Amino acid sequence: MVSVDTKKKELIGDFRNAGREWHRRGHPEEVRAKTFPDQQQGEVIPGGVYDLTFNQGWVSVGVGHNTVAFAKETIRRWWWEMGSPLYPDATELLITVDAGGSNSIRSRLWKVGLQELADDLGLRIAICHFPPGTSKWNKIEHRMFCHITQNWRGKPLRSRTVVVNLIAHTTTRTGLKVRAELDTNSYPTGIEVSDEELAAVKIKRSKFHGDWNYTILPRQ
Repeated sequence: MVSVDTKKKELIGDFRNAGREWHRRGHPEEVRAKTFPDQQQGEVIPGGVYDLTFNQGWVSVGVGHNTVAFAKETIRRWWWEMGSPLYPDATELLITVDAGGSNSIRSRLWKVGLQELADDLGLRIAICHFPPGTSKWNKIEHRMFCHITQNWRGKPLRSRTVVVNLIAHTTTRTGLKVRAELDTNSYPTGIEVSDEELAAVKIKRSKFHGDWNYTILPRQ
């Protein structure tokens, strides 16, 4: 069982980052006063997968848009790099997600993307959406993302490499471990899903709120 979400976009450059960090007196780290996006470095989007059983997480640092394709690729990378070695005999993956954004309850593209992921991994993928307005209940928010924010407090995110390294060095007293990787792929927006593509999705809805809880079956 994993918790999946995307952290807010972060500006890359010598910008002020909220929080306090120790420095020698008289040697503050200089940053820009205005936080306008840097045209060359732009922004990054950390997309995460948190494993509730082993208290481990994966973060793909994307440089494009927060799309279904980015979320699907993040889950796929987590599975091949961290999930499958821990669960070699797994036949089903349970994912908890929010009800909006790229993984919206009503998103056709989200369900088509899950079908492609189920076919690729050979797993039954069960989805549980949190009800609207309860996204902060998602475990990844207060078991991984909040610790990443604390780890880089007061530190300017000067480059993509800095972001990846700060995320990967996030630990807690309870043993949290995080792996991070830069995802430089470009994911297009505005993709529409036809009725035929949606009908090809092998979806099994739960008796309780089938629009929030359902399982995507692999087609092979």
